[in-house]
Amino acid sequence: MRVLLFGANGQVGVEVQRSAKAAGAEVFPVDRALCDLTKSGGPSRLIEATTPDAVINAAAYTAVDKAESDAEAAHAVNAAAPGEMAMTCAELGVPLVHFSTDYVFNGEGIRPYLETDAPAPLGVYGRTKLEGERAVIAAGAVHAILRLSWVFSAHGANFVKTMLRYGVERDVMRVVADQRGKPTPAAAAAAASLVVARALMDAPALSGVYHFAGDEETTWADFAAAIFKTAGMNVAVERITTADYPTPAKRPNYSVMDTRLFEETFGFAAPSWRDGLRAVIAELGVQRAGESSR
Repeated sequence: MRVLLFGANGQVGVEVQRSAKAAGAEVFPVDRALCDLTKSGGPSRLIEATTPDAVINAAAYTAVDKAESDAEAAHAVNAAAPGEMAMTCAELGVPLVHFSTDYVFNGEGIRPYLETDAPAPLGVYGRTKLEGERAVIAAGAVHAILRLSWVFSAHGANFVKTMLRYGVERDVMRVVADQRGKPTPAAAAAAASLVVARALMDAPALSGVYHFAGDEETTWADFAAAIFKTAGMNVAVERITTADYPTPAKRPNYSVMDTRLFEETFGFAAPSWRDGLRAVIAELGVQRAGESSR
């Protein structure tokens, strides 16, 4: 399987390249230097030139707060570029796996969100990601849209790395405790995307929207506590409310997603985020780093 991968340097993109060999896939990585997704035309030309068996789009404008004042760029990367990819994939008969987000929901739910629940994004990031979903579907390509939540890895910027960095410097961390979701290891999302890409090649009827996330819901505060405990850092977590930590973009208070449809369709169990956390911390080599550096 020959895969054209957009967003090769992102959290999931790096892991897709790592997982490719085990999945029997040859990956053609595409980063920002090779294809600027804020400009049209590039994605189509690359897909046409490489003639892949499948396309995975792990590229996204993920700066949630910055997007509020940079809506044009967020739209270009999160909506226009995936739509262009999907149109070209439809023309060539190539399946597309596209990553989306739990932020398409407004967080007012009281039970895990299903794929059939109506989206209602709160900010520019969620809105442009939803526009991207709709553009992919409208293009008519064989596709799978995988909504992820609270992604973390040893690469790039994410909550785990932020907590570890601050944990070396502080004895107490103030962390929001009234937002709930499911942390998702990027490595698991990457492995899942390759499974899905191959499945779509064999069974185009599997096209649709799927939720993929960790196996256990939690809060940011409890996630932080798990990070410090796993890393052997003696850092106390002070639980605060969303109102105590205002940000330019409003976050959903509840973005827990039901992953049963994905599990039943592709036979891929929801990953343990605690196992994923241990693996990431081991890769970063920071166990007990906070204790030894103080």
